[in-house]
Amino acid sequence: MTPLIGIEEEYLVVDPWTRHVVPRAAEVLAAATDVLDVTHEITRFQVEARSVPSADLNELGVRLRATRKEVAAAARSCGLAVVASGIPVLGDVVPAPLSDDARYEQGRVLYRALQDEISICALHVHIDVPDEEHAVYVGNHLRPWLPTLIALAANSPFFVGRDTGYASWRVISWGRWPVSGAPPYFPTFADYEQALHALSRSGALMDPKTVFWDTRPSPTLPTVEVRVADVPLDVSDSLTLIGLIRALVVTALADVARGDRGQPYPSEVLRAAYWRAARDGLLGDSLDVREGTLVPASVMAGRLLAHARQALDDSGDLPFVEEGMDRLLRRGSGAVRQRQAHARTGHLAAVVDDLIEATVA
Repeated sequence: MTPLIGIEEEYLVVDPWTRHVVPRAAEVLAAATDVLDVTHEITRFQVEARSVPSADLNELGVRLRATRKEVAAAARSCGLAVVASGIPVLGDVVPAPLSDDARYEQGRVLYRALQDEISICALHVHIDVPDEEHAVYVGNHLRPWLPTLIALAANSPFFVGRDTGYASWRVISWGRWPVSGAPPYFPTFADYEQALHALSRSGALMDPKTVFWDTRPSPTLPTVEVRVADVPLDVSDSLTLIGLIRALVVTALADVARGDRGQPYPSEVLRAAYWRAARDGLLGDSLDVREGTLVPASVMAGRLLAHARQALDDSGDLPFVEEGMDRLLRRGSGAVRQRQAHARTGHLAAVVDDLIEATVA
């Protein structure tokens, strides 16, 4: 049976005249009365859209496009716009204004200046799994592929007025948190639970929702949540990544059913692969964590596709995902498009203008 998929996409609220992010998410949410599930995020710069779970990638695409257009229309009614970018291009965002929620205020006390740059937007993908234990072992199997997903999704090269030199500055900024980035390898579910107890005692965790690893058992749903990707600029890129992620999870579940809980690739090697993928995206070389060798990012993307091919074929998603991967490798991720928009005029305002248009294209 093909597992259900649920998705969450986060967007930034911007002033279309100044092109700066603005803390007016509450106004957009109040106007978005026709959107089935859109909610606030940790900062007042952001809104989050959620999908109804579906096993059909095409159906998810229809819903996601409609949701983006409806949220954008709500923003326009307030004299605002929304953009799908992993991090703010322009604006005064440090420290970030938090949404009204006692939990966020508690986090400010616990995490302090880490919250200053938390105005980041990601794509979160939930895939049905039997239970938390399976979710942990699926995470083991996904670890070596997470850097490639980062490269494919990279969409945050500019941060508040400057080119960071990275394709995904969101990944670098987010990686400073105590429980973030690639999950550790866990040989047993008991090891996972023991690690969470120790992290809680250390103060690094406020509650189960602050387990911010890029794969994790959802704290509220019977799913594995994969949260490694910048929010893509293009809906088709989002769907390509969603299809790939489900196929990786299905492939991992089959391996787990055979007693394979994944390989313990060293965390320090995976961290280096993350850095390389976040810096270069699809334009440079990638570190193949399994072999410890540098290969062109396009080759690594091909290896990921080959690894997930059978699951993609079984779900009927293979032609769509192959086409999407080919498109990404030919024209690049959102980071490439952002830099191209900047190169045309030399002004970051042009980048924001392009983001506004492309988010709902």
